[in-house]
Amino acid sequence: MSDDTKRKARTGPKARTGRSGGRAGAAARRGSAVIEQMPWNPPIMVDKPVEPLTPEGVAAIHDGAMRILEEIGIEFFHPEAVALLKEAGCTVDGENVRMRREWVMEMVALAPSQFDITPRNPDRKITVGGNHLNFGNVSSPPNYWDMEIGTKVPGTREMCKDLLRLTQYFNCIHFAGGYPVEPVDIHASVRHLDVLFDKLTICDKVMHAYSLGKERVEDVMEMVRIAGGHTVEEFEASPKMYTNINSTSPLKHDYPMMDGWMRLARANQALVVTPFTLAGAMAPVTMSGAVAQSLAEGLCAIALAQYIRPGACCAIGTFTSNVDMKTGAPAFGTPEYMRATQMTGQMARFYGLPMRSSGVCAANVPDGQAMWETSNSLWAAVQSGTNMVYHAAGWLEGGLIASPEKFIMDCEILQQIQRYLDPALWATGPDEIALDAIKSVGNDGHFFGIQHTQDRYTTAFYQPFLSDWKNYEGWEVAGAVWTPERAHMMFKEIVANFEEPPMDPAIREELAAFVARRKEEGGAPTDF
Repeated sequence: MSDDTKRKARTGPKARTGRSGGRAGAAARRGSAVIEQMPWNPPIMVDKPVEPLTPEGVAAIHDGAMRILEEIGIEFFHPEAVALLKEAGCTVDGENVRMRREWVMEMVALAPSQFDITPRNPDRKITVGGNHLNFGNVSSPPNYWDMEIGTKVPGTREMCKDLLRLTQYFNCIHFAGGYPVEPVDIHASVRHLDVLFDKLTICDKVMHAYSLGKERVEDVMEMVRIAGGHTVEEFEASPKMYTNINSTSPLKHDYPMMDGWMRLARANQALVVTPFTLAGAMAPVTMSGAVAQSLAEGLCAIALAQYIRPGACCAIGTFTSNVDMKTGAPAFGTPEYMRATQMTGQMARFYGLPMRSSGVCAANVPDGQAMWETSNSLWAAVQSGTNMVYHAAGWLEGGLIASPEKFIMDCEILQQIQRYLDPALWATGPDEIALDAIKSVGNDGHFFGIQHTQDRYTTAFYQPFLSDWKNYEGWEVAGAVWTPERAHMMFKEIVANFEEPPMDPAIREELAAFVARRKEEGGAPTDF
């Protein structure tokens, strides 16, 4: 890469990230709030979901998923899972397990269609299922990009903490996913301990545990229990956290994830299973075939959870998209991705299960491509009736990069979705029909100065915190600051002014002591 290309990648068009005036200076003058954002208010979906499948289509995809389970089977690389499924009457051949559709449907029917997850701050409780919509932060990229660094770099603990600060700061982010960037400067054996300590002290929203074997899952459950001030009995009385596992497509469940899945099921914590079925690579090239395979991979895990603990809180996820057939690279936010998400939402309602989808893109930097692909993904989530949207803010390069600028740009979309779903927009009372206001203006004049407008002008329309609605000349006079640059300056201010949510000092001390003890014991085993 030439020096000039590196400079452009680092700064973007006409960037002035070091400037203290303009939008950044105005934000500083507003004080520690930095921006005026919408209040905490997880959206309720008021529109009917988009359902592309006919009744016959639903039946065909269901039959396809059931035949996969009956005739082909799923490989479980966890001996205890295999033994439990054999005990339940499934047909076992080594690690391959075939299941009768009647048993699968009997088990799936035990899962609740809606449940709550309550974090250490009960005011941040979320409801998963029904018409509830919740957005989560970007999770698990190994790399980080921001405008100051200007290139893709491995994640660090400090980068992770900054993204956690954004997760806590923005009211349109309702739950914390996995690590918002993988902090590779922390050894893998103790990484979960340090990051969960950071998450639990920086955030008071719903927490996640990676299902990567016994030690990590047990440690995270204990830390969430401590942070909430719960006894073991109180912790296990209802979900206080969740996990998400991915099948190893095609048609496999690995040992570490299945081990964590079963442990969390026994502890009565929330479970999400999300097959990663890329059409044309790990699943059939046809979207119906990819969806059927995804459902089979997800439903078998839910059936196992219900056999272990009837009534376990489970959601089925979709990560069905397509690959670029020219290169094999994953593609996201495509028409195929949108339809697959809508189809899976329709099938989730058929099974009576809550659903998870994602806000994703294939773009490498926070540019126009990043925003149209992410917007497609997020609106597909709304249209599908999704209940948990992973990666709703901050995702780049197919999940290989986390970006604070992209995080903030995505939050503008999330707030617009929240406003779009506000029933006040289509209220039809006398004040909304506004006949008196129309009469007062008549055939001449305008509505700017009348009392009806004056009484409502501050709340009548969505007010962006990032979008710039000035005309070109006004924008140019203000410094001609492009959107990613404005987001970068906001990121710096939010982090500089961030205040951690309150935590009882005794609880914080107990958390720190637990982390120290587990580090002394070696943390979790690794392969290196």
